[in-house]
Amino acid sequence: MRIVPVAVMLVLAVAAVGAAQPPDGERLYRQNCARCHEGDLPVLFSSGPIREYPAGRIYEALSAGLMAGQATGLSTEDKRAVAEYVSGSAPGTLAAPIDQIPPTAYCSSGAPAADPYVGPSWNGWSPDRGNARFQSADAAGLGANSVPDLALKWAFGFPGVTVASLQATIVGGRALVGSGVGVVYALDADTGCLQWAHETDAGVRSTIIVGPGPGGRATAFFGDLTGNAYAVDFETGERRWKVEVDDHRHARITGAPALYDGRLYVPVASLEEVAAEAPTYQCCTFRGSVAALDATTGRQLWQHYPIDEEPTRTGLNPAGVAQWGPSGVGIWASPTLDPDRNRIYVATGDSYSNPVSPLSDAIVALAMDTGEVLWVSQTTPGDAWVAACLSPDEATRANCPEDAGPDHDYGSAIVLTTVGDQELLLAGQKSGVMYRLDPDTGEIVWETRVSEGGVLGGIEWGFASDGETVFASISDALEKAPGDAGGMAALRIATGDIVWEAPPFQDTCGNRPGCHTAQPGAVTAIPGVVFSGSLDGHIRAYATDTGTVIWDVDTAGEYETVNGVPGRGGSLNGPGATIAGGILYVSSGYGFANYMPGNVLLAFSVDGQ
Repeated sequence: MRIVPVAVMLVLAVAAVGAAQPPDGERLYRQNCARCHEGDLPVLFSSGPIREYPAGRIYEALSAGLMAGQATGLSTEDKRAVAEYVSGSAPGTLAAPIDQIPPTAYCSSGAPAADPYVGPSWNGWSPDRGNARFQSADAAGLGANSVPDLALKWAFGFPGVTVASLQATIVGGRALVGSGVGVVYALDADTGCLQWAHETDAGVRSTIIVGPGPGGRATAFFGDLTGNAYAVDFETGERRWKVEVDDHRHARITGAPALYDGRLYVPVASLEEVAAEAPTYQCCTFRGSVAALDATTGRQLWQHYPIDEEPTRTGLNPAGVAQWGPSGVGIWASPTLDPDRNRIYVATGDSYSNPVSPLSDAIVALAMDTGEVLWVSQTTPGDAWVAACLSPDEATRANCPEDAGPDHDYGSAIVLTTVGDQELLLAGQKSGVMYRLDPDTGEIVWETRVSEGGVLGGIEWGFASDGETVFASISDALEKAPGDAGGMAALRIATGDIVWEAPPFQDTCGNRPGCHTAQPGAVTAIPGVVFSGSLDGHIRAYATDTGTVIWDVDTAGEYETVNGVPGRGGSLNGPGATIAGGILYVSSGYGFANYMPGNVLLAFSVDGQ
């Protein structure tokens, strides 16, 4: 029996009393929020509207939404206390999301997970390191003839969220997903019952990848929306390590980490370009990066910033607030690995301020072992942009760079694929242009425009390739009205010629608020079929040879969920569908930016069986 000294017991008792004191929501609000929400700022930053939100919606904004940067450094308990104070709720009434899951949601069997490296799977952003988002017929368990018979098998409701923008990883008979209020779930892939839930320190959007981690055990790796990377035991959900990849208050990890040979490659982006909408914000100091971590310990092996120099003062904005640069160049998507060449390929975002980086809006090749830049192909020079540039009011445009660019980020992962005996890269941009490049030199072989592009335009979050054809969905959500935005395009990889174009859908929104026909989400392909979700709530399957729609389901609406949490579907955006073992998984409810909110993961199988 271990004896604890009396002095130690007294220290522990005092600490326990201190820890038992609940956070002071009003004090935390005054320290972290009031400067903007109580100041003389545009209505977006005023205190009036946010006090009309329920506590859960405010907590979600602090965990994953526009306020996640401001909440950096606050614990989950602190965020709940602020949400309760602002909403006028009594302290202690907002339950943690993980505590909102009823006991009946958990699987009754305690059987161990299957081997995650055997059987049909969709592990990470794509089933292959080339990020083609193509699943073989055997692994998919679906074919073009059976897709029209897909029907809902089960729905899982995420508590405490109005934004469901996630992608399920399917390995070892489990479906792993994160949520915007900081909970990662391991579900039974066949039934949707809950194996375990792990609470993180912030919201999770990045797709999870599973591989060997501490002690060689199967481990789930992912990032959160405040710049942390995690390793969680695949079997038990126990945290193995957490590492702060970037300490900037607006840093976030949206792209899935990539894993190879004991190294985890983590991309870092940010929402600082949204924070810069406030004229009083000192724009801008964030620099995007890729970090290589030891998968066993989380130890950083290297970190490369496309912008070499740290930001320095460059002057004052019209509001008299200090300006900084260079900045920006976030990396939104999963890195693409090419071990044979010792290379990682990433696509970068725009600059936030002047001077504009020569590596913004570019495809960049890095050495896997050192992070050294091997080549750069910049496709939109001079693109410096922040959300303030959208304002028609000069006062709120204070942080918009002079000679602002078109905001033509790359949000889609690069695809490494082969045509015949020739390897090549594909890159799709918000400019509406698809590129083919030489992986050895970065030289552009062809470029084909599929849309006019824009701030929410062109090719947003991901495209797919079957090795002969590349399939891209089209957004243009801000640039065009419902019925005019959206559609699909298929291009022949060898030549860049357009094989077919499918038009936007005209009559799917009606009077539904937050509905739009744009298709910004990532697409997914199996032999003969390509799947695309839309902001109108529909997920559709297109025949790869003609572009004809062969399956169409409206996911918006109410659901009875397997975990007993009230469920609702809405817009589809961000990560796309995953398919493995005869089941298609897709999240519904992209409530960000006032699109139709929701909170469900949906599983479809042939006739719902």
